[in-house]
Amino acid sequence: MTDLADLSAAELLAAYGKRTLSPVEVTEAVIARIAAWEPKLDALYAYDPEGALAQAKASEARWLNGQALPLDGVPGTIKENIRTKGVPVPLGTAASDLSPAADDAPPAARLREAGLVMLGKTTMPDYGMLSSGLSSFHRLARNPWDVSKNPGGSSAGAGSAGAAGYGPLHVGTDIGGSIRLPAGWCGLVGLKPSFGRVPIDPTYYGRVAGPMTRTVEDAALMMRELSKPDARDGMSLPPQAIDWLALDIDPKGLRIGLQLDAGIGLPVEPETKAAIEAAAKAFVAAGAIVEQVAPYLTREMLDGLDDFWRQRAWVDIGALPQEKRAKVLPYIFAWAESGKGLPGERVYRGMSQMMAMRDAALRAIQPYDFILSPVSPVPSFPAEWASPVNDPAQPFEHICFTVSANMSDQPAISVHAGLTKAGLPIGLQITGRRFDDLGVLRMARAWEAMRGSIVWPALPA
Repeated sequence: MTDLADLSAAELLAAYGKRTLSPVEVTEAVIARIAAWEPKLDALYAYDPEGALAQAKASEARWLNGQALPLDGVPGTIKENIRTKGVPVPLGTAASDLSPAADDAPPAARLREAGLVMLGKTTMPDYGMLSSGLSSFHRLARNPWDVSKNPGGSSAGAGSAGAAGYGPLHVGTDIGGSIRLPAGWCGLVGLKPSFGRVPIDPTYYGRVAGPMTRTVEDAALMMRELSKPDARDGMSLPPQAIDWLALDIDPKGLRIGLQLDAGIGLPVEPETKAAIEAAAKAFVAAGAIVEQVAPYLTREMLDGLDDFWRQRAWVDIGALPQEKRAKVLPYIFAWAESGKGLPGERVYRGMSQMMAMRDAALRAIQPYDFILSPVSPVPSFPAEWASPVNDPAQPFEHICFTVSANMSDQPAISVHAGLTKAGLPIGLQITGRRFDDLGVLRMARAWEAMRGSIVWPALPA
């Protein structure tokens, strides 16, 4: 019998409507799941089981009174750097002040308005600048598939929580792969929407919020709410009527690019390559036209982005008093400090490379409807490492397939592609044309149907 904690949001909403389940019993089951997993995973921050049960009781009353909200009674979490009223936002670092947030940021506000039972927040690394669960403020987050491995980041706790069944709905943020990488390494669906599709505050170029779920349908349910307008984001897209749950697509005749070489970064390891090739062959069998995509990123692009982000990080970290600087994760401090002496011309040229990356990505997809690639060139890595390379001098060698979509505004989704022989998840990335968020969800749903179901990690002994 399926544990209530493992049911999808779509299944829960259907059961609530039939009155075969109540939000209270589901929330109790998720709290029990957290009690079993959390001592090993450390995925949560500001966990509030009593508050969650109170929300569930209020939701149960709305269902009984015929006043249910769109996501009423579905348990989930919010990434730590997305403000929730009354909860401090440490940004993953012990150097932060812990002042309670005055309001809900747009993604949290939309989900609260939709009736989400908010269990708490999920952990992240210092300033969100690692693809890792390593943090100077939070305990080390781990991967449920193998607790000696990393969940990825920066939406680290969200990846762990989603894979372990801490409710079906989780929100991450992504500026270079921070939704898709942990989703890929934890077997989840992780959508990086088109830039501006989901209002966010504070906004920053390339930064988005998006769903991390076990199914594509649940991601679509979240997008229906997250994409609603919010005037606080001056870079958001105009509201658009999108039927987010119209997920059917016939791949026949679609032109699909297959990218197995990013041109830079870590080489794709054999098991990952084989899983992505198998997905491409499945689309060919369904009638799609699949062609190889030549590498389009360059060392100059990735190093330029690194220069700009290092200097940007040092502007914040370098301004801290010495006693607070000493609290920053040493890896992040070493990386940021190397940016303090960069000349302005070099930083400007680095920023220009972000535009060059954008142009290259948009040229690459122009002949195609979608591009398939790995999410990461490699499977997960030791939990204690800051990245698959674990070297602040080479911080971005693993984001070579993810980062360009942030620079180009394109939607890109991670969906489970299979397991390595060691039992670690492999993520398939599907990238679409700018603003075709529904298209990438449809393609992910098509692959989900071809692939079949996932057997999720067993509860810890």
